[in-house]
Amino acid sequence: MRIPTNSRDHALPTHPPRPGRRRFLAVAASLLLATGALAALDPPAAGAAVDPVTVTVNAKAGLARVPDTALGVNHAIWDSNLGTTETSDLLRAAGVRMLRYPGGSYGDIYHWQTHTAPGGYVAPDTDFDTFMAAARRVGAQPMIIANYGTGSPAEAADWVRYANLTKSYGAKYWTIGNENYGNGLYGSAWEADDHPDKSATRYAELVVEYADAMKAVDPTIKIGAVLTMPANWPDGLTAGDDPGPWNQTVLSLAGPKIDFVDVHWYPGGSAAESLARTAHIPDAAWLLRQQLARYAGPDAGRIGISFTELNVGTGQDTQPGALFLADAYSGLLENGAFTVQWWNVHNGIGTVSEVAGQTDYGDFGMLSSGGCASDGTVCEPPLNTPFAPYHGLSMMNLFTGAGGQFVRAGTDQPLVTAHAVRRANGDVAVLLVNKDPEHEYPVTIDYAGFSPSDAAPTVYRHTNGASAVTESRSGSATSRTLPPYSLTTLVVHPAGPVAGHPGAPGQPTASAVTDRTATISWPAAAPAPGGAPIAKYEVYRQHGAVSEQLGETSGTTLTVGNLEPGRRYTVNVLTRDTAGNVSWSSPPLTFATGSPATSTCAVRFSKGADWGNGYVATVDIVNDGPSAIDGWTLTWTWPTGWQQVSSGWSANWSQAGTLVKVTSTDDNRRLAAGASTSAGFVGAYSGPNVLPTAFSLNGTVCRAL
Repeated sequence: MRIPTNSRDHALPTHPPRPGRRRFLAVAASLLLATGALAALDPPAAGAAVDPVTVTVNAKAGLARVPDTALGVNHAIWDSNLGTTETSDLLRAAGVRMLRYPGGSYGDIYHWQTHTAPGGYVAPDTDFDTFMAAARRVGAQPMIIANYGTGSPAEAADWVRYANLTKSYGAKYWTIGNENYGNGLYGSAWEADDHPDKSATRYAELVVEYADAMKAVDPTIKIGAVLTMPANWPDGLTAGDDPGPWNQTVLSLAGPKIDFVDVHWYPGGSAAESLARTAHIPDAAWLLRQQLARYAGPDAGRIGISFTELNVGTGQDTQPGALFLADAYSGLLENGAFTVQWWNVHNGIGTVSEVAGQTDYGDFGMLSSGGCASDGTVCEPPLNTPFAPYHGLSMMNLFTGAGGQFVRAGTDQPLVTAHAVRRANGDVAVLLVNKDPEHEYPVTIDYAGFSPSDAAPTVYRHTNGASAVTESRSGSATSRTLPPYSLTTLVVHPAGPVAGHPGAPGQPTASAVTDRTATISWPAAAPAPGGAPIAKYEVYRQHGAVSEQLGETSGTTLTVGNLEPGRRYTVNVLTRDTAGNVSWSSPPLTFATGSPATSTCAVRFSKGADWGNGYVATVDIVNDGPSAIDGWTLTWTWPTGWQQVSSGWSANWSQAGTLVKVTSTDDNRRLAAGASTSAGFVGAYSGPNVLPTAFSLNGTVCRAL
C-alpha cells in the first residue's frame, strides 16, 4: 500500500512559527514506485554532444481555451504577509487570477466567524475580509475551503451569506474540505475530521448537505468536492464498507450536486523524476474525465476540474520548481483544468541543500519568508524575494496572454518539452522547457496551420539562478538555442493579416461510437463579418503534434471510419470559407472506440484488488467461433509506457515494450466452440492506470464482455 507524498500541510503548529519555520512536519514517505516505473529524465553525460531537437507547433490541433482563472496560488491564515500591499502587488505582477484561502489543511480547522483555527496558528491581519481585500488588489477570484473536518453545513452557509449577501464579494468557488481522504480512512491521518464516520461515503453524503445549505443562500456559487489524483495515493484503494475507491464513492453519491472537483498533485521524487512525471498529465486527465462520466450522473460534462495544490519533492524554490510549474500548469490547462494553483505564497525555510548549483531552502513558497534555520546558520533572502517558481508563474503569464487557445506542440527529445497558445490577435506563443541541468539544446521549430512572420519574435527567458525573466527581440521564429535548465517563450507574429477568417465551430460531440466508426457533430460556425460564405468543415485527428484529416463536409455532422478498436482519439473541426480562409480550431473532442459487437472470440478483463501501484486482474477468454481452437495467443497493448505485467498464472506471460502476449499451456490450449478459460496476472503501474479495452486472440479482435 502506498502512503501520501504530499506532507506539506499535515502537522498543525500550535504556536506562531519561528521566523522562517515551515508550518508542517513531514509525516509520510515519498511515492513508492512500481517495478518498471517511468524513469527519471536521463541527460547525456557531461561534455557529450547533444542532438538538435525538432519542435512541432500545430495550430490546427486545438486544445482547451485559456481560462481567466488559470493561474493561481494558495494564501494561508498563518502567513502574516497575506494582506500586505507588497505581496499583493507581486502576485498581481505575476498574473495570479485565483487565490485559495484559508490554506491547505487549515481549511478543516478554520472557523471564519471567530477567525480561529484550534490546534493551529492564526497570524494577525489574515481574516476573511483582509483576504478579500488582497484578492481584489491582486485582481484574483477567491476559492474558499469550507470547513468539513470540524465545521458544519450551517457554518459554511453562513460564510456564503456573509461573503455574497452581506459584503457582496461575489465569491463563486467553494470547496468542501481539503484532502479529506487523509483523515485516517486509508491508514494515514493528517487531516482534521471530527466525524465518527470517516468513510468516503459519509464525506459524499455531507458534501450533498453542504451544497444544499450553501446554494440555498446563493444558488449561483460553484461547489467542489475533493478527489485524488489518478495513480497517486489513495487512488485505487477501497476502505471499510465504501462501494469503491474514494473518487468512485464520492462521485457516485455527490456527483449531481457538485460543479467541480478539487485535486492535488505532488509527484515527489528527485528533481528529474518530478520533471519526468508531467508526462502523466494527459492520461490522468483522461481518467478523471472517465470517472466523472461513469460515476457522477447525468450531464457530468458540466463538472470542472481544478488543481489547487502543486509542488515538487526536490528543488521547491530553485529551478526544478520553476520548470515543473510551467510544464505542469501548461499540461493541466491544455487538458481542461480551469485553475492550477501553486503551494504556496509564503511557507518558510525547510531543509537547506544545493540544487543545480543554487541554494535551495526547502521552502514551498513562491516568495521568501525572510527567516532563518532554527540554528541560525542559514537565512533566506529578504522577505518577498521571489524564488524560481515565482518566475515560472510570471513566465506562464507572459506565455498564455489573454483570450487564447492552447494548441498542440511536441518535441522529439523528452528532456525538452513544448507548449503553444494561439492568441486572440493571431500571434502564437511557444513555451520551451529545457529540463537538462547540464546541456543546452539547439531547436528547430516547425509550424503547421500558421505562417510565422520574418520579424524577430519577442523572447522571454528564465535561466538557472536568474533573478528575473528577461525580454528581448532576437533571432527567428524557427530556431533557437535553449540554455540548460531554462524556460523560453517566443511570441511570434503571423506572416499575414488575420482579419476576415470565419468563426470556429462549437464544441464537437461524438455519437454512435463503435470499434471502427464514430459520428462527429458540432454547432455551426459563423462566417466573418462581410466575408466569404462558409464552404465546408474539415475534421482532423490529433496524431501527436501533427494533424491527420479524417474527412470534410458542408454540413455539421460527419461519420468517420477506419478507426482502430480500443483507441483514444482527439479530434478538432475547422471552418473553411469559399475564399479559402480557415478558422481557428474548434475545442477538442476526445473519445475512445470500443470492441466489435460480434466476433469469433470474447474477452473479459476484470481488475480486482488494487493497492495503489499494482493490482490483481483476471482475463476470461471465450471461443465464440464455430470450431475448436487448438493453441491460442492473446495480445493487447498497454495505453502507457508505465504499465506492466509483473507475474501471471494459468498461461505463459510476456511483455515487450507495451505489447503483452499471453499463450496457452498444455492444460488449456484446446478451447471447444463455446468453451472458455481464465488466466490471471499481477499488474504494476507507476502512473495513471488506463486499462486496455481491445484484445486479439490468434490475430482476431475480440468482443469485450
